[in-house]
Amino acid sequence: MKRFIKMQQLAIIVILAVILLGLGYRHIVNAKQTMAPQTTTTASSSKVASSTKTSSSATPTTKTQKQTIDWRAPSEKKAYPDLKQHPHVWLDVSQGKQRVYVKDGNQVLYTMYASTGMDNTTPNGTYSIQAERGDHFFNHKLNEGANYWTSWSGHGVYLFHSVPTDASGNYNVAEAEKLGHKASHGCVRLTIADAKWINTYIPFGTKVVIRAS
Repeated sequence: MKRFIKMQQLAIIVILAVILLGLGYRHIVNAKQTMAPQTTTTASSSKVASSTKTSSSATPTTKTQKQTIDWRAPSEKKAYPDLKQHPHVWLDVSQGKQRVYVKDGNQVLYTMYASTGMDNTTPNGTYSIQAERGDHFFNHKLNEGANYWTSWSGHGVYLFHSVPTDASGNYNVAEAEKLGHKASHGCVRLTIADAKWINTYIPFGTKVVIRAS
């Protein structure tokens, strides 16, 4: 009888142990499931932070780059207009955009880079190409010269001409690189090629409009 009781007690102990082990296993599983999303979230957040940091350091700072103008060459890659096909051509000088537009009526045939006068020294208005023109000049008072000059006002006072030269005829590179911005003493500076074309082909009497806009 005592032996039977002991076996019952042993069976009860085994059953209780199994139940306790089962409860313990379920607790461990639940704990793992509860912790899993937190671990994933932490790893994910860390990964995003790392990715953001890498992306930020890899992105270069955007800077406004200065436009490079070839002050020796024609302003456009296309050919200059054939004036035989455009007998009513005129020159539209925009001081606002620092451009000279070769036009036939309202049609722009060619666009040239320019530098007009600093401190409003280039007068606005309607003028015309005058008789005075030449291959080279040098102004001793300003200690500056230029090539391929063509007068449009004052009979040699206000000119279209190339970027500046020194007394020896060498181009002043520092001044030439200002092309496209106001830089002259009142004349209209152009690339060497553009100034030569105007000097060679634009006829006496051609209308020239200088405007602020």
